[in-house]
Amino acid sequence: MLVSKFDYHLPPELIAKQPLADRASARMLHVNRTSGRLRDATFREFPGLLRPNDLLVVNNSRVLPARLYGHRSGSRAQHLSPSNPAARQFLRGQVEVLLTRQISVEPNVWEALVHPGRKLGIGERAYFGRDATEHSHELAAEIIARGEFGERHLRFDPVADFFAVLERIGHVPLPPYIDRPDTPLDREQYQTVYARPRGSVAAPTAGLHFTPEILDRIGTRGIQIAEITLHVGLGTFQPIHVEVVEEHKIHREWYSIAAEAADKIQRARDERRRIVAVGTTTVRTLEYASRRSPNGRITAQSGEADIFIYPGFDFRMVGALLTNFHLPKSTLIMLVSAFAGRECTLAAYAHAVGERYRFYSYGDCMFVE
Repeated sequence: MLVSKFDYHLPPELIAKQPLADRASARMLHVNRTSGRLRDATFREFPGLLRPNDLLVVNNSRVLPARLYGHRSGSRAQHLSPSNPAARQFLRGQVEVLLTRQISVEPNVWEALVHPGRKLGIGERAYFGRDATEHSHELAAEIIARGEFGERHLRFDPVADFFAVLERIGHVPLPPYIDRPDTPLDREQYQTVYARPRGSVAAPTAGLHFTPEILDRIGTRGIQIAEITLHVGLGTFQPIHVEVVEEHKIHREWYSIAAEAADKIQRARDERRRIVAVGTTTVRTLEYASRRSPNGRITAQSGEADIFIYPGFDFRMVGALLTNFHLPKSTLIMLVSAFAGRECTLAAYAHAVGERYRFYSYGDCMFVE
């Protein structure tokens, strides 16, 4: 299957660069995947589209301020000519780090994307916060390994409270298509209202539309909600660099399903009630978890999911999907195409482009059932 089959044209002005002041005012394209019928709606209508016996499953992962700016030590850089007065400044130049996954707690080792990657070899050190120098910094890390996808492994020096420092000096990891610096508003808006366990480097964006009012309306109708966790990392947003879909290898992402959520999900399945997934990360977690046991039952569990969903996939858990509009030729549009059908999905995207919907993380959404 060719990656090019999942391409579409998107005018750049339709990429949402700012969040809406009112989350629930987003537009929502209602898609019937059986008939192909499309209906323009708003997200405020979403609670009324749920069935009384539905189970709504959300990803409650919290986004980390995972982007760090600092300076490298230059200890492992290729030295420039001593006669060049800019050499010292170049060797100790700026570095940008995007933490993508914590590998171990003791020592504190993270998988990360670094820039400029080619100039940051194993043994190089980087400093962040304050003056970001060897003698004045708040965090320091050493590059200890290279990953198979170009990422680096960074071992941070011990500090009293790593996450407290990260919250203070880190930046919201806005996607690259939102080409502006992050702001204090992003710390609130690039986060679901039900976010709790920290660990994601990108928001589970379908959940950004929910407000306390929307959740109250869903609860008033007696519809159950189950919270699971998948920390969004490279597996969700890493671009595809191959031409054939089946050749793409997806990164592992940590997930957890607590006992209470597992009971709700399995009970809904036993009772043949519809499971409505909020976001592609929720879909991947549910479908991966169902394949962990021989009989497909959902139990309390945690681990690393690396399931890649594309057309031809056999869905065992999910009966309806709320999702944002995704990048062309991405694993996310492939997942939606697997659920709704490729032609139906591309028709929905073409309709959304024609009707000037807002796209991507801060954009509008569609409900597929």
